[in-house]
Amino acid sequence: MKKVYYPYEEFREDLKELAKSIDFDFDTIIAIARGGMSIAHMLGEYFGIRDVYTINSIGYEDTKKLENVMIYNLPNLRRSKKILIVDDIIDSGETMREVVKTIKDRYPKTDIKTAAIFYKKSADFKPDFFVKYAQDWIDFFWTTDLKV
Repeated sequence: MKKVYYPYEEFREDLKELAKSIDFDFDTIIAIARGGMSIAHMLGEYFGIRDVYTINSIGYEDTKKLENVMIYNLPNLRRSKKILIVDDIIDSGETMREVVKTIKDRYPKTDIKTAAIFYKKSADFKPDFFVKYAQDWIDFFWTTDLKV
């Protein structure tokens, strides 16, 4: 599998584009940890949203896809009415689909939209908002830059 480095400067520009494309009046942002955390933080600042939370999921071990997606650490969302769930990439779609299902099961009256920087056309879940199509494995700056 080919790996492609994704630098901060490109992320910043793509995140501006993503923010401008979001036409959803949300009151809560949920980051899928860890890939969605930088996105959620910066979108929270951009939109002036203070209710920014994380939810944990494990769907990959390094580049190996696991058999099942595990979802845990669901925040208390009783006050939330419109939720934007963010992640860095929609690869297979399983993680995002499971996170949306988990939140909808617990909070059925919430309106949920999803966003990601990257989306693979082969995924079985398409985010409501995204910036780029992905074909290769993306090495995000937050994964690699501190290790050099």
